[in-house]
Order: sequence, then structure tokens, then C-alpha cells
Amino acid sequence: MNINLPQTHFSRLMRAIVEFNLIEENDKILIGLSGGKDSSFLTYALAVMRERLPKKFDLAAITIDPMFTNDFDSTKIKQFCSDLNIPFYTQSVDIAGTIKEQNGKDPCFTCAFFRRGAINRFAKEKGFNKIAYAHHNDDAVETFLMSLLYSGQLKTFLPKTYLDRTELTVIRPLVYFRETEIRDTISIHGFEPIDSPCPINGKTKRQEIKELIASLSKDNPMLYSHLAAGMRDNAVIELWPSTQNRKQMKERYDAYMYNKLM
Repeated sequence: MNINLPQTHFSRLMRAIVEFNLIEENDKILIGLSGGKDSSFLTYALAVMRERLPKKFDLAAITIDPMFTNDFDSTKIKQFCSDLNIPFYTQSVDIAGTIKEQNGKDPCFTCAFFRRGAINRFAKEKGFNKIAYAHHNDDAVETFLMSLLYSGQLKTFLPKTYLDRTELTVIRPLVYFRETEIRDTISIHGFEPIDSPCPINGKTKRQEIKELIASLSKDNPMLYSHLAAGMRDNAVIELWPSTQNRKQMKERYDAYMYNKLM
């Protein structure tokens, strides 16, 4: 397969790789490949970078069958990887059964938790040192807003995360790509993404946040850019102090009322 990327896409990948030091000499990188548009584009893009970067690194891909259906078929994904000369693996994990046992409580968290766990175990067993996921800029912004709205915290995922327990490093090379760019690009390179087997696909809290951002952006075209800027460390200008616990407040009260030293 003659693989290539538009220069603008190559530049975005290079910015992420260089800025966050995502790929190093002799890395063994395992790609989390669902067969959807994002992970398929990531797989293709990393195959391009393997040819063009001045660093030697190995790639492989793994697809997790969450057992939401009885007819999950990875043949198309396997051929895609074969065309890119990327070793392909697949594993079945009964995520559907686990969600059912929990009576559907927080299915997205359960799915992500067990999917990541399976990939981490496989990576350790096979000697990989890095795992690549296809989270893009929209994912980061949506996670940032979800965290604020549903947990009261300003946080999102990082482009590069070291996992102490497993000694694996998670990288996200697509953090400078918008979702629309990926959607418009992947089919050009000879692969039509497979449909997600998730039974609640398009009905999640993330989808609600995605739609909220789109709705608010109609009146404020800069809203997305402002949210993206808010994820940076230097975006914090003025925030209230941390919440004081009971003991801390007692000390402050005594200091204020009775001039006691804190």
C-alpha cells in the first residue's frame, strides 16, 4: 500500500509528537484499534510516521471484542492492518456481561475500564512499552467540560501519561486533530470504518456534551477555541482557594475571633 498524509495532517502529528515527546527510539507501540474512524486513522497515520520519522519504532494493533453482539467480525480490520504491515491481535472481553451484572450502572466507565485493563495486560505480556489511543481534540475538550459540569473539577486527559502500576506509557498522537478532519480523511485512504457495536452509541453523556458545544457555538463561534485554551496550565488566572475542612475552619475561626495563632 502506498501510504501518505496531506502535509497539514503530517504537521499536526509532528507537532504533537515533538511537543509531548510521544515517540522515542526503539519504542514498541500497541495501538488500541476499534475499527472506528478515529482509531483507524491513527493506525494509518502511525504507519506513515514509521516510514518518515528518523526514529526506529515498532507498531502492532489490538481490537477488543466487548461481546455486545454474537457476530463481531474483525476480518476487515485485520486486512487493513495487513495492508499497512502492522501485526494485528484480537481478544474477547465480556464487557457486555459485566455491564449486565451491574444493572447497567455507568456502562461507559465499565466499558472503558475493562477495555483498558485488557489492553494493558496484553501490552505487558507482549513486551510493548507504549499504548496509542485515538483521542482527538474534540474528545479532550468534551472531557474538560464534562469534568467541570459533572465533577466540579478542571481536568482532562493528557497527551502522554505514564502508568506507574504497569510501567506503560499512554500516548495520544491525534490531540491536535478535530473530529471532522478525521471523518473527512479516513475513507480517502481505502478503509471504511466499521460501525460501533455499543448498544448506547450516540446516547451517552459525551454525546450530550458534544451537542451542547455545537448548540452554544451557534451564538458564540469562539466557544470551542476558548474551551480548548482553558485546558492549558497557564489558563488559570483567578480561582477561589481550596475548600477548607472542619479542622481548618475551626483554626481560622479561632484566629479571627480570639486572635489565636494559626
